[in-house]
Amino acid sequence: MNTTPNTTLGVSLNILASILFAAIFAYTTLLKNLNGQETYGWRIMITLPILSIFIGLKGYWPQVQLLFKRALNEKNFWLTRIASSFLVSFQLWLFMWAPSNGYGLSVSLGYFIMPITMVIVGRFVFKDVISRYKKAACLFAVIGILNQCIIAQALAWPTLAVCLGYPVYFWLRYKTNTNTIACLWLDMLLSLPVCFYFIFEQGTILTSLSASYSPILLVLGLGFISALALGLQSISAPHLSMSLFGLLIYVEPLLLLGVSFLIGEDIDQSEWPTYISIWCAIIALMIEGLSTVIRSKKQKEAEIGLKSQRAL
Repeated sequence: MNTTPNTTLGVSLNILASILFAAIFAYTTLLKNLNGQETYGWRIMITLPILSIFIGLKGYWPQVQLLFKRALNEKNFWLTRIASSFLVSFQLWLFMWAPSNGYGLSVSLGYFIMPITMVIVGRFVFKDVISRYKKAACLFAVIGILNQCIIAQALAWPTLAVCLGYPVYFWLRYKTNTNTIACLWLDMLLSLPVCFYFIFEQGTILTSLSASYSPILLVLGLGFISALALGLQSISAPHLSMSLFGLLIYVEPLLLLGVSFLIGEDIDQSEWPTYISIWCAIIALMIEGLSTVIRSKKQKEAEIGLKSQRAL
């Protein structure tokens, strides 16, 4: 298996994952009869077997086997895995719970702030190099964040949970050398007991099976989209620096904005500076990506030319 980082591939997979996460956001409007806990439980229970098949088909099962081998040899392995499972499970639950409990704006603000906290972690913990385009993107993002903070007037606990919790989760993955799709699979496996509790404690889907199969078909669709999105995002991570991985997360809230328009929501006039600033940040990243591609192409052409001269 080729493990050499490929930034172009990583960016492409990450953006595709963001598109699928936006689809999940729209999809949840079809599950109005479920609360956040039960939706989360079904999502994970259905996502896990689909993700297992995905891992098998893509040839990543040796990564899972390696994790269990490490569990036998590393003293604190299960402790870090339990912590990792809790961190990501809490985020997935919060994503489903917040919109129906009046914390949608708070979680959205957390996603806007999170990439900056990830860039900070990448710069000071992993010594990532911050290019001038990334600095410009961060500056635009900070402007947008400040505007959003003025609107919100306070940072609610879901905001802090997202903008601080996700960086800690990804830091733990990098630190323990588990930044793979197998790690995500194991994290979800460890969360199954809680998922079963949510499913059977609420029981909305189970009690409705005698009347209609539509609810179970809907959650099956949710699980499939979720598995594919999480799988693509996890596969993209090893190909990206933490700073770039963090900044690419801005793609998702922008797509969620488009979905919000489609389902009839409007942006308040005071929020436009936030979204304009975020778009400017994305444009800065696109310019950097295009510059990287052009430099890479010229370098390859130069190498080919040099080899041709040596052959002569």
